[in-house]
Amino acid sequence: MNKSLITALAAAVAISGICAAASEKKGAQKKEKEVIYMSADQATYKEMMPGVSTAVVWGDPEKGAHGMFTKFVPGWDAGTHTHTSDLWLLVLKGAYLYKDEAGEKRVGPGEFLWIPGGHKHWSGGDKTDGALFYEEGAKKFDLIPAK
Repeated sequence: MNKSLITALAAAVAISGICAAASEKKGAQKKEKEVIYMSADQATYKEMMPGVSTAVVWGDPEKGAHGMFTKFVPGWDAGTHTHTSDLWLLVLKGAYLYKDEAGEKRVGPGEFLWIPGGHKHWSGGDKTDGALFYEEGAKKFDLIPAK
């Protein structure tokens, strides 16, 4: 196994554990525990907004804690914004472009990014390849344009 795949798997396990613990602490309960499997390549994506498609893996991003695959079309620009909830991202293909007051980051395959809730930033997709990433949030997903 190559190093980037091992890193990606370790980050995915850490992300899932963090969000699962957060959900349990908030009283989220399932009637029974079940294994969840979904392939990003085989998932059914729905357009969330022009240039962004998602495939929900677990939870409900419109109501609370969730995990989902997200695709940005090449060159997609989210503008400067914040999110209410912390977000954990693991890039699978392309590159997630990120910028804040500390500088710019190009988050590529096998790389992880944590964005704290309320943190003002800009994001977008690579101009050639766009971005495909797995994303988890402890609360409802939102995108609040910065003033």
